[in-house]
Amino acid sequence: MPKQPATAATPEPFTTVIGLEVHVQLLTQTKLFCGCSTTFGRPPNTQVCPTCLGLPGSLPVMNRRAFDLAVRAALALECRITPFTKWDRKNYFYPDLPKGYQISQYDLPFSSDGHLEVVDPKGAFSRRVGIIRVHLEEDAGKSMHDEGAGTGDSRIDLNRAGTPLCEIVSQPDLRSPQEARAWLNELKLLLVYLGVSDCNMQEGSLRVDANVNLHIPLPAEGGGDARVAKTPIVEIKNMNSFRSVERALTYEAARQWEEWQATKVEMGTIPKQTRGWDDPAGVTRPQRQKEESSDYRYFPEPDLVPVTVTEAEIAAARGAMGVPPTALRAALAEKWKISAYDADVLVNQGRELVSWYEDLATRVGEGKVASNWMQQDVLRTLNERGGTIAEFPVTAEQVADIIGRVQRGEFDTSRGREIFAEVLASGKAVADVVASMGIAAVSDDDLVALCKELLAANPKIVADVKGGKEQAAAGLIGQAKKKNPNANPGKVRQTCLDLIKGM
Repeated sequence: MPKQPATAATPEPFTTVIGLEVHVQLLTQTKLFCGCSTTFGRPPNTQVCPTCLGLPGSLPVMNRRAFDLAVRAALALECRITPFTKWDRKNYFYPDLPKGYQISQYDLPFSSDGHLEVVDPKGAFSRRVGIIRVHLEEDAGKSMHDEGAGTGDSRIDLNRAGTPLCEIVSQPDLRSPQEARAWLNELKLLLVYLGVSDCNMQEGSLRVDANVNLHIPLPAEGGGDARVAKTPIVEIKNMNSFRSVERALTYEAARQWEEWQATKVEMGTIPKQTRGWDDPAGVTRPQRQKEESSDYRYFPEPDLVPVTVTEAEIAAARGAMGVPPTALRAALAEKWKISAYDADVLVNQGRELVSWYEDLATRVGEGKVASNWMQQDVLRTLNERGGTIAEFPVTAEQVADIIGRVQRGEFDTSRGREIFAEVLASGKAVADVVASMGIAAVSDDDLVALCKELLAANPKIVADVKGGKEQAAAGLIGQAKKKNPNANPGKVRQTCLDLIKGM
């Protein structure tokens, strides 16, 4: 078992070099080259036809909606769109690929040379990751292995075969498993905002393969220049979550470092290797020698005509993009005077929640206050209850009503949260909940009378405050709440301090 990676205090003696291949199912109702449904969860092999089964005499017809969605994604990733692109056959045998080949794109993908930047909101890293290409291809089916039952049975579900896939291939620009996970989160968020995919990894809508190797600085020998040794590249498959991607890359970097120390084998000495991630065991396991492009015997797809893209179509795709997450974070932070971290939290929840927050902030008039209530109350409750912000039983208007009463001093924030919980549970109006809880604003005269009573009963606290220890006044707040639960703690403290100063 490889050792744990080095900490920041003891840096690693190598650079981890990571590139990602992300396969994203597009949000279309039908498959890429036929009219079969793409609905998830239907009985096995009920959404198939001669075309996606590859039966003789069937001919593919391109789904233009899938192509348009892919162009939208490529533009959001700052890719260059080529005016002319073609389809290719990628030949390989696999049980869930009934045709024996996959219709994909090889030497003329529809887009290339893009990038996506990831910035840690806490400032730990910032990385601009190049995109080699974004291209379209059809998905394969799904193999299901009954290993748990001990029978060794395998079954094939071809419902997924032919589903439109957008493959996004990054440059090897990532330098840590943590960066890779953050970049994937940013990519997923962008694709969801664009409306091109739901990116549901549990349903296979987003799948990731990671390529990783180490660059190890070596000392100069015999007066020559220092050089860098490179371990053989390993492709890791079978990762079903971004957490698994991070864990697999962390393990693999440590494994390659131990192997390098023992063997000194460098890239080019042995072929690239494909390894599978065993999540329960927390290890990668060898699967096969990694294929090269020549192994797939690419040739132009004879049954599909090339595709041309006009400037008008590119402009239409740009117009359908909306505001991307990066620009939305900056806009929220500037407009509502909230931190980059707060903006990141809100944007990461999706466009609907951002709209809900902006409605709340507009009603409250203070972006930071609205953000605090969103994170500490609304989001916390959503996480506990599940569902979406559209299904949330408390409206932005109701939360703004509670906040407004807190700002006017009718009650403090903790009492406001009690009211929020009751509104959530009962569905009643804020005013009705306030009345039923017996909450009433304390008048200035009543507050002064209460504070004078407290000061008379606590001469030591009065003496301490006069001696310069203003924090001693905090001891009066609990007593005030016992005498009158509606007393605002902040007002009690300030009123007591003012009265003491006037003594």
